[in-house]
Amino acid sequence: MRKAILHLKKADPVLGSVIDRVGAYRIEYREPGFQTLVRSIVYQQLSGKVASVIFNRLAAMLPGGEITPEGILKLTPHKMRRAGLSKQKTAYIRDLARKTARGKVNFETLPELPDHEVIEHLTQVKGIGVWTAHMFLIFALQRPDVLPTGDLGVRSAIRKAYGLDELPLPKQIEELAAGWRPYCSIASWYLWRSLDGPAEL
Repeated sequence: MRKAILHLKKADPVLGSVIDRVGAYRIEYREPGFQTLVRSIVYQQLSGKVASVIFNRLAAMLPGGEITPEGILKLTPHKMRRAGLSKQKTAYIRDLARKTARGKVNFETLPELPDHEVIEHLTQVKGIGVWTAHMFLIFALQRPDVLPTGDLGVRSAIRKAYGLDELPLPKQIEELAAGWRPYCSIASWYLWRSLDGPAEL
């Protein structure tokens, strides 16, 4: 990690000052499995507090609090809605459960796949877009060089740190981050933390 931080500081003095301000790198990783991906669907476009309540309610409906494809498919959509899930998210989670149960989504093979193939594999599920796949790569598969150009937190942090008038576009972020490689995930974590928001999946 020391090597990554030295590289980022040398490559980009603005990011270097963000790193100095935030302090030690303390990313928290999650298991790269089904439950983590369900969690990320639940958390989409919700505050962490609200999402956490819904996620815990869903887990409480399942044997041993374990969120598994089989457990999800035994629940009725109506019961899932009672946990606080929207109709859309209920459909997304059920689609993920079906595809996982049939082997179309295979969490065992993901660690061996390159980043772009992981994105391809996960985005076949309804409701999982590139952003969710990027978060899974960073926080579950621990990939060091993922640049989530569509993430609002990253865009807001860049705007603030670099004194931009508007939120940067993905292409501008790619150009700005060229020198960060191969440590874009670490840079992104620091940008999230610079906003005092939680940097997690």
